[in-house]
Amino acid sequence: MTASAEEREARAALSRLTEPGRRNLAQAVAQHGAVLVLEEIRSESDVLGNRSDLADRLRGLDARAELDRAAEQGIRFVIPGDDEWPSAVDGLNDCGQVDGSGGAPLGLWARGPLRLDEVAIQAVAVVGSRSATTYGTTVAGDLSARMAHEGWTVVSGGAFGIDQAAHRGALAEGRTAVVLACGVDRAYPIAHQRLLGFVAEHGVIVSELPPGCTVTRGRFLTRNRVIAALSSGTVVIEAALRSGAINTASWTNELGRPLMAVPGPVTSAASAGAHQLIRNRGAVLVTRGEEVLELLAPMGSRTLDEPRGAESPRDWLDPIEKRVLDALPVRRPAGLASLASTAGLARPRVRRSLAVLEEAGFAEASEDGWRLGPLGRST
Repeated sequence: MTASAEEREARAALSRLTEPGRRNLAQAVAQHGAVLVLEEIRSESDVLGNRSDLADRLRGLDARAELDRAAEQGIRFVIPGDDEWPSAVDGLNDCGQVDGSGGAPLGLWARGPLRLDEVAIQAVAVVGSRSATTYGTTVAGDLSARMAHEGWTVVSGGAFGIDQAAHRGALAEGRTAVVLACGVDRAYPIAHQRLLGFVAEHGVIVSELPPGCTVTRGRFLTRNRVIAALSSGTVVIEAALRSGAINTASWTNELGRPLMAVPGPVTSAASAGAHQLIRNRGAVLVTRGEEVLELLAPMGSRTLDEPRGAESPRDWLDPIEKRVLDALPVRRPAGLASLASTAGLARPRVRRSLAVLEEAGFAEASEDGWRLGPLGRST
């Protein structure tokens, strides 16, 4: 760590005093430094000399002791200026507000061996519905496993449904990062205690909120901007029209990073939001990890061929041979003149094509003429 101890303590104090996502505070700290901003808060009072609410609460804070307690739990507080700081999140300072929140984090509390700067180098967010279908969780798990296998960190929010499937898929092949809307020392949801414990041992758990903080509705929304900012792009899998995943997608657009969505059944309300992202908000339709890699990897390095159906022996025939093949009857043989008339071709051209088709097994000759051979009947 390279940032000063005074700046770290000041940012830790501010993260305890204020809610995440206050854009004006983030801008003030970025411009003047947390130490000066904290001193301004400490001196706030009204005309009668009564301290402001923040100034009064500040008197009971001991940021240095809080940092020491966090370190004893294996929790570190990473701030701008540290070698580990993920500079990708600084882009939030150049964005507007989404649902009333904005600005870069004052700092990030982290638990786990995976460094935050390493996460941000090559990361993809995979988000979606908590009430996911089997289809959605299967796609999320497979896509995340593929990305992790290729060395990408999968970032998500640790919730039920798509988030859980994404983390599990990534852990099967590589690494993952969980961004929580509570302190990194808490398990939310409680049913994911074992999953989060495993991530803390092999990946990283991240939050703007100090240890001990609980979740609130608003904190889920401010958390989503960190998920988007840590990632090179976002994949939405199963999202209703109003959902946290759509909020994350909005932040991805604000940051100018690639937004992708996986389509579902057109009758599924769980995928209606994902479909709207594709239809109206510039999301690229993706169905598997290879398509995500094509979009996020360096330009031209992961180009995919256009998908084609299964190859047929007919694919090797030229257009004239295909016309003659289509003119051949199944059972009763036809003469050369009849075939030429049906195919709309001159007899010499039909004769040459029949020789090719017979050699390949598409046609067979008899005393009465020509008909489909074994290969022709099977295709």
